[in-house]
Amino acid sequence: MSSRDLVLGRLRSALGEPRPAPAEVPRGYRPAGAVAADLDLFVDRLTDYRATVHRCAAADVARVVDEVLGGRQVVVPAGLPRHWLPDGVDVLPDDGLPTERVAAVDGVVTAAAVAVAETGTIVLDGGPDQGRRIITLLPDVHVCVLRADQVVATVPDALGRVDPRRPLTWISGPSATSDIELNRVEGVHGPRHLHVVITAPVASS
Repeated sequence: MSSRDLVLGRLRSALGEPRPAPAEVPRGYRPAGAVAADLDLFVDRLTDYRATVHRCAAADVARVVDEVLGGRQVVVPAGLPRHWLPDGVDVLPDDGLPTERVAAVDGVVTAAAVAVAETGTIVLDGGPDQGRRIITLLPDVHVCVLRADQVVATVPDALGRVDPRRPLTWISGPSATSDIELNRVEGVHGPRHLHVVITAPVASS
């Protein structure tokens, strides 16, 4: 008998009788598309996470951005719609800005790829209107604009809308963590203030 056989034999003896196969795990997960998105639930989740929500018509985005960041300098991704930006902000397009330059601005304005009502989560995928991840991490204020039809009900719905090969960033409220005494600390790993602008078509009269 080899040393290997001896060791394996002792292990079998110590383990005793063979253990039964694990129980079958139910896989009846709720599929994408099973429920409709609840926009009010999404707003409630965001508010609970201490984000500030603005609901407005698409034509009023620039007004909201001006209310939040007017008179300050903001970094924006290259593909951000320019009509979202009011004259009252100093716009700094991101063309590969160095880290210290991004950290010095007051805020950032981006779009989003999709959002999840159930979890209050916004997903960025690095698209032209969202830009590099660093520009949403360093500024103190993040204004994120999304259409109401970009809000889906569940995480499976969101996964069906994004490309998993893209750099996905999942945001649920402003950056927050807790210190050793469980005191909430904001702004350690990202912006302290998150403003979500949800646009919807103007209702026809």
